[in-house]
Amino acid sequence: MAKNSTLNLFEYPIFTSTLDQVEVDNKSKYVINTLNQYSYIIAEKNPAFKKVLLESDILLPDGVGIVGAVKILLGKKIKKIAGADLHSYMLNIMNLKGGKCFYLGSSVETLEGIRNRLSVEYPNIQVELHSPPFKDNFTEEDNSDMIKHINAFKPDVLFVGMTAPKQETWVYHNKHKLDVKVICSIGAVFDFYSETVKRPGKFWINLGLEWFIRLLNEPNHLWKRYLLYGPVFVHKVGKEKFSLMLKGKAYLGDK
Repeated sequence: MAKNSTLNLFEYPIFTSTLDQVEVDNKSKYVINTLNQYSYIIAEKNPAFKKVLLESDILLPDGVGIVGAVKILLGKKIKKIAGADLHSYMLNIMNLKGGKCFYLGSSVETLEGIRNRLSVEYPNIQVELHSPPFKDNFTEEDNSDMIKHINAFKPDVLFVGMTAPKQETWVYHNKHKLDVKVICSIGAVFDFYSETVKRPGKFWINLGLEWFIRLLNEPNHLWKRYLLYGPVFVHKVGKEKFSLMLKGKAYLGDK
């Protein structure tokens, strides 16, 4: 599938290649998810969600926290690959080949914003959209309806935007029923691309401060993610680093 390499960070197989090395054939189905400090903390509290992430075909390092942890604990320098990066990459490929993309999630308004923008920026892509019911748990009828819409279109790429862990979990339990080649869970990208929520500019992204600007713009929505779970993740990395240092000293002492 991909000329990729991975590193294990806290058991999670983190993708360390670049997106242009991802090659998808037509005979298999691939699920691409992302891991950031928030989804890591949630997964550690939720074994079912952790299993979903561990069984991803590709798990992208989405966030400075994951990139920093890899550098601190594994001594490797990798690049952050956000859901927005994956989205842009897939759209460029689909536009070149005249592919088909399906967007599942969010509101009708957001989805129409996506359609309108795609028609200008990626005119060669065929697009279909579906806004599922806004609820914590879908019924069997809800799932059947979503699957029916997707399979009727037979997309090359399915983008799912329901926020974590709901989106990844839904894909995990329904992927075997979907007539699609690549499935990408990309959450907030739906809002960013439709411009219902403005994404911080490249200046802040390059500085590794995208999270800070997002927090300033959406404090009520994101404070827990960054101000609560952020320190928890930093503590986890620090504790692991200290443990590795002790093991190193013990090893040297044995010599």
